[in-house]
Amino acid sequence: MRRTFLSAKLLRRLLAGLAVVMLLAVPAVAAEYASVSKDGVNVRSGPATDKEILWELFKGFPLQILERKGQWAQIVDFEGDKGWIYTPLLSKEKTVIVRVPTGNLRVGPGTNYEISASVKYGVVFKPLERRGEWVKVEHGDGTSGWMHDKLLWPDTL
Repeated sequence: MRRTFLSAKLLRRLLAGLAVVMLLAVPAVAAEYASVSKDGVNVRSGPATDKEILWELFKGFPLQILERKGQWAQIVDFEGDKGWIYTPLLSKEKTVIVRVPTGNLRVGPGTNYEISASVKYGVVFKPLERRGEWVKVEHGDGTSGWMHDKLLWPDTL
C-alpha cells in the first residue's frame, strides 16, 4: 500500500484556494432599507427609551438598517448620521430623499426631457419605476416626474 503525503506548502495553497471558493459562493447581503412610519419619531443614542434623543424624524424619511437588537434597529441616514429607532415605528414602504442642493424633476427619463420642477435637498419621494439610471418618483402632494438616481438616496431600489 502506497501513501501519498502533501507538502505543507501545497496544503496551504489548497486551503487558501478553498477559502477563496467559499467566499465567492456566499451571496452578497443586500442592504436593508426602511422608512419612518409617522411624524415625530425619535432617533436615540442607544437601543432603549432611556437613551438620549439625538434628533426627530418625519413620516416617510428613508433609513438604512445596520443592525438589530431585539425591537430596536441601528440606522444610518443619507447624511451618514447614526442612531437607534424602535422598530414598530418603521415601515417597509420604500422612499428616497434628494441628496443634492437642487435637482431637476423631469417629464421623462433623461436629460433631453423638459424640467417640470426643481427640488431641494431633503425632499422625500416614493419611487415608482426605474429605467436605467432614472427613477420615476412621486411626492406626497401628487407631483411626479423622473430624477437621475445619483441625485437620490438610496440610489438603489
